[in-house]
Amino acid sequence: MDKGVVRYKRGYAANEEMMEQLFERSHHTNGTEYVDNRDLCNGDNRDSRDSTYNREDTYNKDDTYKKDDKNNPNGAIQTDAPGSFSQSLRCIRYSGSGWTVGLGMLSIVLLLAGCLSRGLYYSADLYPVILIAAGSILILFLLFLVGIRPQKASERIPMSWVQGRGRLERIVEKIFRFPGMWRVLWPLGMMICFGLHAWAGSVSKQGSMDEMLRWCLLGMFTLLTAILAARTNGARWLACGWQMAGGLLVLSGILAVCGILPLPFGVMRTADPEISSAGARLGGLLQYPNAYGAVVGMYALERLTAAARVIARPVPAGRLIAAVLPLMPAQAALLLSESRGAWLATGCAAVAAFALQRRGARLPLLLAMAAPLACAAWLYRQLAAAQLAPAPVPGLLALAGAWAAALLGTLLLCRLWHSGAAKAPRAAALTAIVLAGAAAALMAVASTADRLAAGVGTGVSRLQMWRDALQLWTEAAWLGHGGDTWRNMFRAIQSSPYVGGEVHNGLLDLALDTGMIGILVVAGWFLLTLRSIFHFAPQLFPSVLVFGLHGAMDFDWSFTLFWMLFIWLGAWATALKTETEGVQRSGVTVKYTPIRSKSGSKLRSKSRSRFLLLRSLSIHTRLLYVPMWRSFFHILQRETARLIRVSIVMIILFWIGGTVWLTSRYVVAEVQYRQAMSEPDGTPAQKVHLMAAFQSNPNRPDIVISLARSLPGREAESLLLNSLSHSPMHPQIYIELGRLAAQFGEGQQAGEYFEQAIAVNRYDGIGQSTALYWMEQAARREWKAGYRDRARQTAAAGVQMYERYQLLAEEVEAGNVRNDRRFVLEEHAPGYGENLRRIATAFSPPFTPELTKRSP
Repeated sequence: MDKGVVRYKRGYAANEEMMEQLFERSHHTNGTEYVDNRDLCNGDNRDSRDSTYNREDTYNKDDTYKKDDKNNPNGAIQTDAPGSFSQSLRCIRYSGSGWTVGLGMLSIVLLLAGCLSRGLYYSADLYPVILIAAGSILILFLLFLVGIRPQKASERIPMSWVQGRGRLERIVEKIFRFPGMWRVLWPLGMMICFGLHAWAGSVSKQGSMDEMLRWCLLGMFTLLTAILAARTNGARWLACGWQMAGGLLVLSGILAVCGILPLPFGVMRTADPEISSAGARLGGLLQYPNAYGAVVGMYALERLTAAARVIARPVPAGRLIAAVLPLMPAQAALLLSESRGAWLATGCAAVAAFALQRRGARLPLLLAMAAPLACAAWLYRQLAAAQLAPAPVPGLLALAGAWAAALLGTLLLCRLWHSGAAKAPRAAALTAIVLAGAAAALMAVASTADRLAAGVGTGVSRLQMWRDALQLWTEAAWLGHGGDTWRNMFRAIQSSPYVGGEVHNGLLDLALDTGMIGILVVAGWFLLTLRSIFHFAPQLFPSVLVFGLHGAMDFDWSFTLFWMLFIWLGAWATALKTETEGVQRSGVTVKYTPIRSKSGSKLRSKSRSRFLLLRSLSIHTRLLYVPMWRSFFHILQRETARLIRVSIVMIILFWIGGTVWLTSRYVVAEVQYRQAMSEPDGTPAQKVHLMAAFQSNPNRPDIVISLARSLPGREAESLLLNSLSHSPMHPQIYIELGRLAAQFGEGQQAGEYFEQAIAVNRYDGIGQSTALYWMEQAARREWKAGYRDRARQTAAAGVQMYERYQLLAEEVEAGNVRNDRRFVLEEHAPGYGENLRRIATAFSPPFTPELTKRSP
């Protein structure tokens, strides 16, 4: 019998089990090689496989080996060069730099795509990034599947049934072996919540599907960053990606203000002093100043803690300048956003960072912050005076001067701090810190004081939103209403005519969409990530704190980029933890099987093979007496584990493949709809594009409404009625149905549709005026058709609509509430009401041209 088949498992299996555990826990730093005992004991020397293993060798980072057995010099491991094993002994772990570079570049590309695509707030921006992520993961998965096999057929080792695993099983084991992989479950949980809402029914099926795809992207992004964090140099890639994203957001905003970089909608201009004291606010690539202020605040705090660690000890001037270089523009961008919520969240996080520092490390934090903050405040006042539109040359000179002053001031403060003199240098440094902080506070608070003096209407509007949102949340406290709940339902429940497609509170938004279940999922994810960061990467703690604090005051969490940054920080903390553990394990003791020399192996081969043959026969004899139920249990357990592994792989493939398919359809629908809108109204080409868009995505109300307007009456009515099952709270669909009913001369049905449209959007003056117009048209058609009683009933229903509309407009005008929607009695509404009153009260009303007004 072949020795490779007869080989037994007692000492060998114990050695294999121990090395398998070490193989799973191996995460090493630079220069540390992986050692796999299977390669050492299963080399080319087939006669040495069955040797007795009774020796321990230790290895460290420098690959210095200490042998406990001095009698056998053949146990030494030969190395070709320091830090590398010979090719015959190197274990194929797929931990090479190629995979790390690929994962790192893909993750950074996705992060930068989020920055360049308006923070991935809009679904149209989200679809291409999803396709990039899903397609890249599929390609990497297939490459990993192909590369999991041994290199040569001669290197394949006969495996027992315990060691025999399929490729798919080994892929799952390798993927879920990475630390931090559990973090993928949180975004997947949110994805499943929105998917169930889309399947069971919600206030907007399209909104639920878009949110499901958004969290699907976050799940894939979490998977990529988790694998990257577990690899060698993963922390460096994550640090590089953070610097690139933060630098891109900050510098693009600053250069746009100075007139160097054309950035459409990068600066929000307004004449309302409650919104901006300077008349302009920096929104950067995100095009929303509040969210932009929060993200640059996160970046500024991370750079501040990094600079404080450098300042804490004497370093060369070049390294010090490199550490504090991003601070001044980041703080200036934060001030130029003029976001009071972002200022408050960043300030609270900075105080928390100061409190968490050791007593000796607090002063370096103040040294790093003082000069950049003072110079950023001065630059803010200069640019705000020009309404964020200075001439390019003066703007660049002001930027360069403030930046140079910040670097020079920080360098001077650090030199004074490390001068070693008795008291004068430290007193001067502390005085400079106090003066710089006071100057920064005086210049920065000026805008806040101006805005508070102008009024607090925006704050009152947010309080009203939150009260209405809490009332709406109680209707489905545990499960929520599905995606885009507030955007689709706030018009129906708002207590005043405020404008707000977002509830301006991330927690309330999640509660409305997914209920308490979604809140618990996100809270658990946030707390566990915060705990990991607090223990292993405390320098990232302030940035995560800004993410949580400002998300509770605004709708930052509606930007996919914010969740990507949160995931990035969590993966960065995991990478730093893994790197630290790898350094600590560099001196671990490893049992390995020495490679015996060929001398003497031939003399022992025959006796060894006979011994193994006899022992194998005795083992098989004993196995005959093992109870059948125990063997069946082990076989069932093995097959169940294999089935679970294969099922997980198939679920992953189905998940990513389904995401690609669904997103591709939505992309086609978006492209076809844009082409249709570029065509003249009513042309056959427009109808063709609308039909193609509808076939790709029948859930979008705007596509359905546009297509219905190009179809005959009954077909359009059927199409709109079917769309109500997907968007039951969309007011425009009810208005279109009422218009069609009025054209058919069905006044009662039209009145029901218009009543429903007004119920879901009562502060819409144009919509109410349109309803009155079509109610008049329906009454006229019924009168001409001979149904005079029906015409009077239709007109009477229209009169009631007009009276309620008039009363509501008078209440808003007389009340002391903000009328952001400019809700008033429209110009033609009184004429429509008077005409309806004539029809309702006259037995033979004169149909003069004055009864026919143009549609609003």
